[in-house]
Amino acid sequence: MGAIKQKTKTEILTKTIPLFAQRGYDGVSMRDIAKTVGITVGSLYHHFPDKQALYVEALGQTFAKHTDFMRDAFVENDNPKNRIRILIHSLCVLVNEDNNLSQLMQREILDGDKKRLQFIADNVFSGFLRNMNELCLLLAPERDPHLLTISIIGLIVYHFQITPMRSLLPGHQCSHNDSEVIANHVFSLLENSWE
Repeated sequence: MGAIKQKTKTEILTKTIPLFAQRGYDGVSMRDIAKTVGITVGSLYHHFPDKQALYVEALGQTFAKHTDFMRDAFVENDNPKNRIRILIHSLCVLVNEDNNLSQLMQREILDGDKKRLQFIADNVFSGFLRNMNELCLLLAPERDPHLLTISIIGLIVYHFQITPMRSLLPGHQCSHNDSEVIANHVFSLLENSWE
């Protein structure tokens, strides 16, 4: 019985992410989710007490599936430059391959619901950002680690956010859509600023 219940919960979370990414938090009802998953609204509430709990857990699952991939950057047996290189590469792959997470975060930022943003910050991203801040402090102790963390994330995310426009601009090359090319570019920009 427990395995069936977990499978249903995982299926709910997996099918919910694209709904929230396409319509936003306010554009999706528990009835919409139940219909998409193919269960009753009562069954949905059996797994999640409310829409916010479902939403945060869905975001957490989306981000968590990539954390193992990024974990190598936080292993302390390598020098900070190699660790940040691994992290930048991992973030580029994450943002490039998981359009739902990018869309969800853009929607949240545009919606600006402070309570939901705080909840997501605390429950989805805080551990990752704390680890990244520590790595940035090791890498560049003379710089503000929070600002450096946000700058790195911004450099990566923006490249992928503007892909539909970027591909129409002068100088665009198909290779500019490759996560490895972007990761190497971002790392080289940062590396030059540290030396």
